[in-house]
Amino acid sequence: MKKHHETLIYSAVGLAALFVILVAVNYLVSAASVRADLTEGKLYTLSDGTRKILRGLQSPVKLRLYVSPGDAMPVPLRAFAGRVTDMVKEFEAAAGPNLVVETYRPRPDSDEEDAAQLDGIEPQQLVTGSQFYLGVAVSRLDRRQAIPAISPQRERLLEYDLARAVARVAAAERTKVGVMSALPVMGMAMNPFTRQSAEPWVLANELKGAFEVVEVDTATTEIPPDVNVLLVIHPRDIQPATEYALDQFVLRGGKLIAFVDPYSFFDQIPAMPGMPPQPGSSSTLPTLFKAWGVEMDPAKVVSDIVYASGAGQRYTPTVLTLNRTAFDRDDVVMGEVENILYPFGGAFALKPAEGLRATVLAQSSRNSMLVPSSEANTSGDAATKSFQPSDQAHPLAVRLTGTFRTAFPDGPPKPPGADGKEAGQKQDEGQKPAADPARLEASKDANSVILVADADLLHDGAAVDIQEIFGRRIVVPSNGNLAFAMGLVEQVAGGQELLSLRSRAAALRPLTVVRELEAEAQKQYFGKIKALEDEIAKTNEKLQSLQKTSAGPAKSAEILTPEQQAELESFRKKVVETRRELKDVRKNLRQDAESLVFWTKVANIAAMPVLVALAGLIVALVRRARVRRAAAA
Repeated sequence: MKKHHETLIYSAVGLAALFVILVAVNYLVSAASVRADLTEGKLYTLSDGTRKILRGLQSPVKLRLYVSPGDAMPVPLRAFAGRVTDMVKEFEAAAGPNLVVETYRPRPDSDEEDAAQLDGIEPQQLVTGSQFYLGVAVSRLDRRQAIPAISPQRERLLEYDLARAVARVAAAERTKVGVMSALPVMGMAMNPFTRQSAEPWVLANELKGAFEVVEVDTATTEIPPDVNVLLVIHPRDIQPATEYALDQFVLRGGKLIAFVDPYSFFDQIPAMPGMPPQPGSSSTLPTLFKAWGVEMDPAKVVSDIVYASGAGQRYTPTVLTLNRTAFDRDDVVMGEVENILYPFGGAFALKPAEGLRATVLAQSSRNSMLVPSSEANTSGDAATKSFQPSDQAHPLAVRLTGTFRTAFPDGPPKPPGADGKEAGQKQDEGQKPAADPARLEASKDANSVILVADADLLHDGAAVDIQEIFGRRIVVPSNGNLAFAMGLVEQVAGGQELLSLRSRAAALRPLTVVRELEAEAQKQYFGKIKALEDEIAKTNEKLQSLQKTSAGPAKSAEILTPEQQAELESFRKKVVETRRELKDVRKNLRQDAESLVFWTKVANIAAMPVLVALAGLIVALVRRARVRRAAAA
């Protein structure tokens, strides 16, 4: 009896000591703030660019997170709302005291709901009619940035959106963006062809709302020193002196975004008196492209049967409707664009110069080719009559990064007519022009140049639909063209930190094995089609040879010989056999895909309960064995 009481006392003391130890360990671990991200895609680890932005805050920035309570939040979005909250906490931990995070749980008709609406957070509507909030507002002094509604579709860009909002409000002043264009992007007081004033493009109005915009003359010889980002749109007939100005702008650390075009549909070229102006001018940056290792044929446009627009007689393979498959989805700009209308655009050939790296942002499909600009407007059957795909994807938009070197090693280009007698004498004496450019090489590896081989995509006629409703001008984007252009400017204007960010991995990952299986089956399918087409070509060659060797020139070619009939019959049998094989391929594809999906569901749903049951069975057997050994002892 005494031994039993001692055992109880020892057990109670041991449990109390264990409890004290657990509390102490928990307190010490929480004070140490040990954090570990064990996810494969590092979902909760901030990038170096974001950390630089947060650590560089010079004054307090307030971040208000509005997330509805759990009972008001839709069930499918509760886990996503938790990941948004975790990301905000990571921002707070990385920034320190200069980032003040406040979390609000707005309910209907509450003060928190009023605060959300004042901060520009929009309620998201459910099918049942109820509303919920999930958004972020960032402010510093009189500057405010809001993400009105955070959507799961933009989870890959969540870190970028938050970092961009913080960087915008933390900036001392608005970034100055220059616009250089041979087109009336900023508007025109009087159009010489229509004799009417031209309104600014919607792109210009969007830029003015986010940046301080200045217009730069296309014949300038120096980019203003306070311009940090320069947007060049269709630099038609650009002069060497202007190219030199662009060269020096890049070397001093400026961010250049150039939209060139081999066939500008919206650029009106003067025609004969009494005739309407004709479209179709081209633009390029010949000296800079050569120095950077970039080529673009100014007389050819891309024709692509995968991304072609229209149908029937309006089928136009030179007007591309690019979708997600054409974009670099790892890039933060391309990750937020769903589609781009790319009318009569060109393509690049890339061999980056030493010290430069090229990243393709958008490209054509492999079923594409370059056609002369004179055939750009061809549509219908005539557009594909002589189509021969190049079997390679053509870069349409590229980003160049690295250390740029001057394209003018011999100094600034001489103005026209500057080659006088004295210059000729110096050259006769074997002397070279003085090499005295302002800059020969960029000071650091922090430069960025973005090139797009189409300028028409920025025009209102390709990017937006403008409607007049009750006397009010309503602008509705018809595609992702404006989002693409604005995303490029915002990214480079945000500094090197935002430029280094890439889209993150998503928490929900698709079953890529199924897609790989389907792609493999499609390869077999296309292989059978190619074999069938080769068989058709061989049979036609044999028929032609039989017709040439048929007896007598007067014999009608429409009357088939027995040899030709036997050849045709053999061809028909081969066609039937090939079609049967194609049918089997499609059938096996469906069976394999369905089987794979079924067993994947079984593994995901049943594997864990089976493992738990097996573990419980093993534990029960071990305990029973111990009891038997104890009873035997």
